[in-house]
This record gives sequence, C-alpha cells and structure tokens, in this order.
Amino acid sequence: MSYSYRQGASTDAYRPSSHDPFPNPSGVIERSRQLAPTWARQRIADFRTRCRSLASGGVEGSRARAEAGGMLWRAVKKLFTITNALILFWVWTLWWGERTVFQDSLEKCTWGSWEHWPRDATPHHVAFIADPQLVDPHTYPDRPWPLSTLTVLFTDQYLRRSFSSIQTHLGPDSVLFLGDLFDGGREWATAHSSSPEERYKKYKDSFWKEEYHRFIKVFSNHWNEGDSFSKNARGRRMIASLPGNHDLGFGSGVQLPVRDRFQMFFGNGNRVDVIGNHTFVSMDTVSLSAMDQPDPATGSSGTGSGDGHQPNERIWKEAEDFLNNMSMHRARAESEELRMLKNQSEGHLFTHNAVEISEPTIYQKPQPEIVGLPTILLTHVPLYRRPATPCGPLRERYPPSSNEPLEEDEGNAIRLGSGYQYQNVLTQTITKDLVSKIGPNLVHVYSGDDHDYCEISHREFSGSPKEITVKSFSWAMGVRHPGFVLTSLWNPLDPATGKSTAQGNPAATLQNHLCLLPDQLSIFIYYGLLFGFTMTVILVRAVVCALYLPRSSSTSPILPLSEIHSSPPPNDSQVPSAGTSTSKFPPLGGLASRGTNYPPRYKASQPYHDAYSNVDRDENKLHSSKWKPDRTEHRRRAGSPFQLARGEFSESFWCIAKVVFAWYFFLIWRW
Repeated sequence: MSYSYRQGASTDAYRPSSHDPFPNPSGVIERSRQLAPTWARQRIADFRTRCRSLASGGVEGSRARAEAGGMLWRAVKKLFTITNALILFWVWTLWWGERTVFQDSLEKCTWGSWEHWPRDATPHHVAFIADPQLVDPHTYPDRPWPLSTLTVLFTDQYLRRSFSSIQTHLGPDSVLFLGDLFDGGREWATAHSSSPEERYKKYKDSFWKEEYHRFIKVFSNHWNEGDSFSKNARGRRMIASLPGNHDLGFGSGVQLPVRDRFQMFFGNGNRVDVIGNHTFVSMDTVSLSAMDQPDPATGSSGTGSGDGHQPNERIWKEAEDFLNNMSMHRARAESEELRMLKNQSEGHLFTHNAVEISEPTIYQKPQPEIVGLPTILLTHVPLYRRPATPCGPLRERYPPSSNEPLEEDEGNAIRLGSGYQYQNVLTQTITKDLVSKIGPNLVHVYSGDDHDYCEISHREFSGSPKEITVKSFSWAMGVRHPGFVLTSLWNPLDPATGKSTAQGNPAATLQNHLCLLPDQLSIFIYYGLLFGFTMTVILVRAVVCALYLPRSSSTSPILPLSEIHSSPPPNDSQVPSAGTSTSKFPPLGGLASRGTNYPPRYKASQPYHDAYSNVDRDENKLHSSKWKPDRTEHRRRAGSPFQLARGEFSESFWCIAKVVFAWYFFLIWRW
C-alpha cells in the first residue's frame, strides 16, 4: 500500500485552525519559548494541552475538568486546616493585645464623654502622669539575663504605646509629670558623687545619660503627635521638672550633684506656671523634707539649733527660699499671663508730661500683683493626712471595706511610714508650711509616689482643697491597671481686671477623670493560655494522624518493580493490512496487542509515546525511574507511630510559629 500527496498543494491545510484557542505563537514569543529550560517548555505544553481539551468538550475535556475540580478541592482542603485556623486565631489575638486594647481604653476617656462645660467654653486640657520609673538594674537587681533585658524592652514598649496613644487619641494641651521619671536615677554616679550602695558604684554618669535618652525616646519623641488636637494659640507644653525620690533620693539622702544633674536636663523643680488660667505651683518636696530629718553629719534634727546651725541646709534651703517668696513668684507669673491676654508688649510705656525743673522725675517700675487665679499644688510626695484616711472606691489594690463612706479605713488608706530613701506622706509640719505659704486660693493638689489612686479632701485647711494621688503610668510598679488623670480647666478671665467671669466657686473651674490603661500582665497570661491551647491541639492532631490515618506497609517498595520499555516501531511487513487477521492472539486473560490498532504508516523517527499521545502522562510519571514519594508519603511509609507523631507535631508547630512570630514582631516594631 502506498500513499502520495499532490506536490504544490496549498499549505492552508497546515495552518492552525481559527477554533484553536491556543494557536502556535510566532516571532519573539516563539523564540523565547525555545530558549526556555526543558522543564518550563514541558509545563507550558501540558498547560496548553489541558486547555485545548477543556475547549474541545470531549472525553479529554471532561477528564481535564475533573482534574481541575480535584485540584480546587485539594486546595480548599489545604486552606481549611487546623493549623491555618490556629494561625488566624493567633493573628487576631495579637492584634487585639497589641492594638485594640489600647484604643478601647482611651476611647472611654475622650474629653466629650466626661467633661461638662457651657457650649461656648474652650477648656484647657491637661494630662497628669506619675511614676513612669523607667526600669533599670535598680528595679529588679536579682533578675537574671535575658529576663531582665526583656523586662526593660516590654516596659518601654508599654510606656511608649500608652503615651503615643494619649497624643493621637486625646491630644492634651499640657502634660505634667509628677516625679519618679527614673527608677534608679539617684543611684547613678556623677563626677562628684556615687551611690551609697556598693553594687551600684560601677554605674557612672554615662549610664544616667543613657537613661535620659531612653526617656526622650519613650516620651518626647511622640509629643508632636498630638499637635493637631490642640486649639491653644500659645501652643502645647510638657513639663517634667518635678523630681521624685527615685530621681534624687529623699530628705537627707539627697545628693546635691545628683540634683544639679537632674535640674540641668529637666529644669528647676521649684517653679510657677500659669496653665489654663490656673496657677500651678511645683514644689521639690523630696528636698524640702530634709528640714525635719536628722543631719547625717551632725545627727541634729529640727529647723535650727542654738548655735545657728541648720541641719541639711544645703539640701532644703533652695526649696524653702522659693516657698518663702511664693507671693512674688505667683504675682510675677500671673501678671505676665494677664499681660499676654491684653496682648501688650514686653517693654515699658513712659508718659510724656511737662514738669517743673525743680520737681524730680523718678520712674518706678510697677510691682507685679497677684491676680488671684485658682492655685494648684504639684508635689511628688502626698500631703499629710490622719492615719487610716480612706482613699475612695477607685483605689485598685485595696478597695473600700464597705459600700458606705467611712471616716477611717486602714486597708483603703495610704500607710503612713518611711524607709530607705522614701516616705509615704510629708510630715505634718511641712504640709502646713506648704499650704499656708502658697496662699488662700489653693483649690487642688496633685501628687504621685504611691503608685495607686487616692482621692481625699483636706478639711483641716481653708477651702478643703482636694488631693488626687495619680496612679503609676507603668505596668511594672505593682498595679495591674496603670493609669493617668485627665483634667479639664476652664476659667475665663476679664482681660481688663484679670478677674474670673465663671460663675461659682474657684474649685468649679476644673474637672478630673481617671483613665485606666490595659492590664499588660493579663494580656501576657492570655498569650500563655493560648500557647498551651495551641500546643495541645497540634499534639492531639499529631497523635491522631500517626494512629488513624492510612499508611502504606513498611515492606512496600519505594521504587516501582517494573518499567515500560519502548519497543521499536514495526515495519510495513509486520503491520497487518486492512481486512486481514493475524494468527498471533494474546494469551488468555492478557491484553490485546496495540499493534492491531497501529496507524497505517509509521515514521521511524517517531518515539513510542508521541505515537500514542492519548496515554495518560500520570502513568508515565508513575513508572518513571525518577519517581520518588513526597515527604509526607515517605513519612507515613516508614517509622514508628511515635516518630510519625513527632514529625507531624514539629511540622505543625514551626508552620504556626513562623507566621505568628513574624506578625508579632511586625506589630511591636511598627508601634
């Protein structure tokens, strides 16, 4: 039998059909495909073959669609797994613990939700922050590495997030710190002093400066984030000059070089500021308390002795002189504020009058006068009060013992006591001296030091000024819910007279609100519980997979026992002609020879698998000598149940850990 074709026939028969959804490319695309690696060309050819089968709609199309559906189902099964569910749970939990809790806590403190002023009022907003006490080697001296380093990192992160959240959500006009900026500031040596404790003598002045830069990084670097909230034409201010006993020491334990260093970087601890038409008096009471403490050099006590010697005079003299001249300091600050309200220049105006030559012309600078603004005292150490004076229902560690107001409640009160470099409240003598010299307009007192909230009224003084002891801003200071106090000030003044136009008593010009921060320890405990739950789930999953999922027999061969060999194509004499039969039949139960269905003509150079393109490629892959099982199948084929469970557990654990740790580090790095 012979075949022939007409020479010069049209080549249109060999052009690709217009129905072919993937015609053969040409030009640059064709050359790029030819230059691609062998494995890439094979993948492209397989993809095009499957797409043509889908477009043809035949048996091959149905098979391809079934295969695509199977691939989709396998993808869905891989997506909805226990491991992925745990990952999603961790992602949501970390977002809640690192973002949502801070936002929720500050949303409860928005100014409009608690302040109540007339509709046209423009109050001045103040935030009081007490005892941040940056953690250092003095805080937990016996805590080993790396726990000590992690404590420093996480406390700084908490302080930074809290302060940044205050600026971005509340944007107060002024932020006032109430002392104890550092925890061991009094211990770090200067050029002329060192710590009285031997274990801290190795920390030099450079260490204190590093702590100062930490404070700047945590607080000052985020101060400008709240500028968009302020409506004050004179700008915002942050005052951190009030020292605490952890910054300087207390009483006779204050070292002058340590105090000079603190004031050089933060400013004078004794000062008067007019904020929101209120006079704020800051007093360095930790130095002033040396007045009624024994002098370590002489052993004497009291405010003086018969020979004129003043105990610890160099420590308390500066604060006492400032207090004795309080009327002058107040008058100067209030007159300056009134001048700013009148929009007057700082220079002096002279009157031009014709006078007799015999009359002396003497110009006298007008003396500043106290305007009489409501006065607020800032002190790190709380004022004296009777023992067992209750602090109210907002105290966290020791709530009231009864729902009814009590005159005395020992558990709810600030304990009156003292120790090394601390004293819980000022002495009665210093308290009376402070209140009497500040003036009759004292309406409020803000203090720190105790780390917990306390609110009392000093009925023993005229006007019964209220005192609020602000909670610590740090979660490492013994309170589960750190906090701060927001104060809204509104005291409109008549610029001509400087008198308040607000109705009511002077104390009605301010409103306070306690804001609580997240319980960081509870968040860590929740993380720990979730970690235990995760470990339990993946362990149970690993045991179930090892015991109940089907596994191939350990004696099964990994490689195939036989391999299909391509036989050479038969010649024309071996191919039966049409209508003839062969005498060679397959054995009983065998397969019919493919030779009976050979095409009428073979090309000698055509390989076996190209001649029969309908042969399933997966079968070829299965019998390929390069075939080997994947890692999961290999793990199920060999090993004891314990080894299989351990492998499943390890794989699930690291799959979750990689995603969770990457997400967690992103959250703490971005904020």
